[in-house]
Amino acid sequence: MELAYIPSPSTGVLHLGPLPLRGYAFCIIIGVFVAVWYGGKRWVARGGKAGTVADIAVWAVPFGLVGGRLYHVITDYQLYFSDGEDWVDAFKVWQGGLGIWGAIALGAVGAWIGCRRRGIPLPAWADALAPAIAFAQAIGRWGNWFNQELYGKRTDVPWALKISSGPNREAGLYHPTFLYESLWCVGVALLVIWADRRFKLGHGRAFALYVAAYCVGRFWIEYLRVDEAHHILGLRLNDWTAIIIFALAVTYIVISSRVRPGREEVVEPDRDDAAKPVASASPEPDDAEVADADTDAADAKTTT
Repeated sequence: MELAYIPSPSTGVLHLGPLPLRGYAFCIIIGVFVAVWYGGKRWVARGGKAGTVADIAVWAVPFGLVGGRLYHVITDYQLYFSDGEDWVDAFKVWQGGLGIWGAIALGAVGAWIGCRRRGIPLPAWADALAPAIAFAQAIGRWGNWFNQELYGKRTDVPWALKISSGPNREAGLYHPTFLYESLWCVGVALLVIWADRRFKLGHGRAFALYVAAYCVGRFWIEYLRVDEAHHILGLRLNDWTAIIIFALAVTYIVISSRVRPGREEVVEPDRDDAAKPVASASPEPDDAEVADADTDAADAKTTT
């Protein structure tokens, strides 16, 4: 008997006249705004300027969205390029399908371009954004709830997610893995905030901590999922990805803490100095100096 469960939305789209309002897109957009707002506050607290995070996000966000979609399409190519599938669906981002690994990787490329244009070290910017990105992920995962996707195995726990019948899914009660990951991301954000304050993390180590902690949660959450995925040696592809990236993140923390301990003293150069006029090496004499020079010349003639 079903005593308690989490209901799923009857639809993931609300129509405002001819304009479709998609829950998945709203969650992504809200997550981005939260990341830019909170990341901006952390950047200013570390000595940066207001508005810098938003300026760099103009580069990072589009790159991240493209990277997330590319990762999903490449790793789940059978959903779009198999017999009977329509390859045009690969461009329908609103239907779900953004891989966080690709989003972070290509988003970092965009952030690097933005940071380079402003003379800012990318690791420092990434440290400021680390918990903000985790909060954004926590919000974005609710988009999967609107689309009734990325749920786990069947279960009868009181917090089970009720899924209705539809394309490629059967009605029933399942583990709400979207909720598990959302809560885990909130925990990761709080962990990074605490560790950053306690140990004064710098030179990209706060961001590496976020990556490592997220990978731990993604590993066990991925194990619960039942959606179609490629397997290698009995593990889902994303499990192997989480293992490899976790190892790289921990290695970076260890090596970076030895090579470059502490935190950056200056995270953003003062561009205001560059706008100030440079004093002339040979300043023009003022009126008093000209008058004195004329008097001296007259005295010299009289003496002669």
